[in-house]
Amino acid sequence: MPDRVTIKVDGREVTVPWGTSVCAAVLCAGVARFRTSASGEARGPLCGMGVCHECRVTIDGREQLRSCQVPCSQGMEVRTG
Repeated sequence: MPDRVTIKVDGREVTVPWGTSVCAAVLCAGVARFRTSASGEARGPLCGMGVCHECRVTIDGREQLRSCQVPCSQGMEVRTG
């Protein structure tokens, strides 16, 4: 296994240790707004364990995935918003 993996977050490359959650990688990329609520409010991770669903992102074209529950893999593409 590699020591580190590189993923793209909203088109920007970020390299993180192997085993890092997508949620942590997105935060490392400097992104705080993971999505927008129906009323237009900024939303981001709250619980970090998959209960709150506030950290949902699109990963490799699959929408509404809880980023705190998905480990990063090499070349993964993540879109927030």
